[in-house]
Amino acid sequence: MSAMDYDNDELIFLDDDGSTDEQVLLGKDWNILIVDDDEEIHTVTRLALSDLVVNDRKLNFIHAYSGKQAKELLHEYGNEIAIILLDVVMETDDAGFDVVKYIREDMKLFEPRIILRTGQPGYAPEEQVIKVYDINDYKTKTELTRAKLLTTIIASLRSYQQIITISQNRAGLEKIITSSANLFEEHSVKAFCEGVVTQISSLIGLDSEGLLCARAGSLIDREDEDVYVLGAAGEYAKYINKPIGELNKEDIADNVARCLRFKKHIFEPGFSVLFICRAGFEAAVYVRQTHEISDLDRDLLEVFLSSISVGYENVNLFHELRNAAFRDWLTRLPNRNEFINMLDKPHIFAGDDCCVALIDVNHFSDINDGLGQEVGNELLRAISERFQTAFDEGVKKGRIGADVFGLIGPATLVSPDSINEIFSSSFQVGDHTLPVNVTLGLCKLDSKRNIGIEILKRTNIALNRAKKNLTDNFEYYAKDIEDQTTWRLDMIRRLRSDFAARKLELWFQPQVDLLSEKVVGMEGLLRWPDGDGGYISPTVFVPLAEYSGLIVDIGEWVLEESCRRLQQLRELDYGNLRVAVNISIPQFRDRLFVDKVKHALSTANCDPSLLELEITESVVMDEPQIVIDALRTLKEFGVKIAIDDFGTGFSSMSYLQQLPLDRLKVDRSFVKDIKPGASAVLAETIVTLGNKLGLLTIAEGVEKREQASYMIKLGCDEAQGYLYAKPMPFDDLLEFLKEQD
Repeated sequence: MSAMDYDNDELIFLDDDGSTDEQVLLGKDWNILIVDDDEEIHTVTRLALSDLVVNDRKLNFIHAYSGKQAKELLHEYGNEIAIILLDVVMETDDAGFDVVKYIREDMKLFEPRIILRTGQPGYAPEEQVIKVYDINDYKTKTELTRAKLLTTIIASLRSYQQIITISQNRAGLEKIITSSANLFEEHSVKAFCEGVVTQISSLIGLDSEGLLCARAGSLIDREDEDVYVLGAAGEYAKYINKPIGELNKEDIADNVARCLRFKKHIFEPGFSVLFICRAGFEAAVYVRQTHEISDLDRDLLEVFLSSISVGYENVNLFHELRNAAFRDWLTRLPNRNEFINMLDKPHIFAGDDCCVALIDVNHFSDINDGLGQEVGNELLRAISERFQTAFDEGVKKGRIGADVFGLIGPATLVSPDSINEIFSSSFQVGDHTLPVNVTLGLCKLDSKRNIGIEILKRTNIALNRAKKNLTDNFEYYAKDIEDQTTWRLDMIRRLRSDFAARKLELWFQPQVDLLSEKVVGMEGLLRWPDGDGGYISPTVFVPLAEYSGLIVDIGEWVLEESCRRLQQLRELDYGNLRVAVNISIPQFRDRLFVDKVKHALSTANCDPSLLELEITESVVMDEPQIVIDALRTLKEFGVKIAIDDFGTGFSSMSYLQQLPLDRLKVDRSFVKDIKPGASAVLAETIVTLGNKLGLLTIAEGVEKREQASYMIKLGCDEAQGYLYAKPMPFDDLLEFLKEQD
């Protein structure tokens, strides 16, 4: 086809007056790919279509001279090419058909419109070509006059635009549906808002260029009331989650603010701002447009916005729900649940050298009690803000408990020195200047993947150890600490299980009068069988029972068992013998302790004077007033009181005078010091003190005859030890008493 074929067609210009001045266009050019091995065809086509404007958009011509070159350009431009004017016969007789097949089947490009042109009429039947290939038209070059070419181009562009609109509709709806189904995901707000922008643009026949803004800083964890970009498409996408002011486009910011202020849509030449409102959740959608929005489009937008506002409300509500589940309401930091989630994936933000820290504010309850809870809350917020200032986003922060914060990050930053530096200066809270001391538990992470709750547990173990550290305020987790803790918990579980199964035993060690060596009483001693024929030492399990609180129940059972045995002894004509029972501080803290002692005696119908309660100096010094009050009540009831291990602690003599004592026990460590030809000053002092106070004295751990003789010489009244008898079960005790008769 030559240029002369166009001579009879009237040239069409942009302006009615024939002016060729360039018009300022709002939209982008339509990309037209001309594929032909004849340079003249390229020239004539470009000349015929050079001034064509469709929907305020000019044509941009891209040239290829072979099927191979066309494929390369298609890979570069993709579906940005609106129309392909494609010659059938080029390097091969069916090169054009091969390109069509490549476009539709290999590249999966369905949007570009294809117009086949051939210089050889009848080469391929038109009907067959159109059936087999997705093309818009198939013409011979001789019949494709300028007028027909224009008609074909305009129809194809409209077809292309409709297909693109449908595609954008589908993409926008997919994003909205996807975001609705994944509202709990971190980016659901972004995906939803971006889908809104894309869908609105599609509805009014535009490319996806716009942004959705709102005063919704809480949606992106901001505390201010600035207007933020929550979703965007096109050139605005890079501003998502940023204040609208960062666009540096005052007209956009002003019009969005105007829309939110007046709560209504704004339709102006070149742009529109659409108002979304549902249940108090408001947003404005700015879209840039190339043509005026029709009344029909406005009606469609009204329906769409009314529908989509429900989704926007749901986004906000679900975000608030997620905050309630994973955000601390006071500091806005991640809470314990979210902190554990972050610990499940430390490799994402901390790399290999990662450390976790728990920071416990010391004596925080004193601030709440003394200055009020509001001051305490303000202090927690101030601590949170100082963490935010001291550490960048590379260190994750959280509030784990009432006064416990957590950090996750590089070990060089999450360290005792850097954390203590944060608390080196006081906090200004209202009118109060508050110095804050903290205790730190730290756990370094290795390259292994660990469960978040397990990491938190290990860090908490380190924190508990740090609270017992007398030299430093921090402790790093070590495996032996966990092993020790695991062992302790396992032993406590076993002890609780065996106690419930009544496997614990109460043995008795006789106590004798030093002069006559006759049995005057027994000390009840708890024994725990290990299941292998041996026994676990009381020095091991008694502290565990006290630590777990189980000692209260065990102590009650020991009292009841002792009284029951006293009743049996009375029935066997040993009614003059007493039983001594050790009492721990947790038992004294039990408000029903006194009643339990009385109940045990009454149930067994025992003489209270035959029950002796033994306490240690440490028990007295721990809760002196509680102990003194309880013992005085029991003393009035008739129960005997002895102080065990006297002289091993740091007793206050004033408390000693207040205790209603009957007997002092000389600790075995002082009796052990007794050797032939040497004096035992401490044993002598205790016996002398007991005599001065009018108390009976009993020596523990007497194993040798010379020890007994020395204690008699000092004036000691009674003794117990291996020299006389070892601890034994009750049945063996009865046999022992029979032998003594």
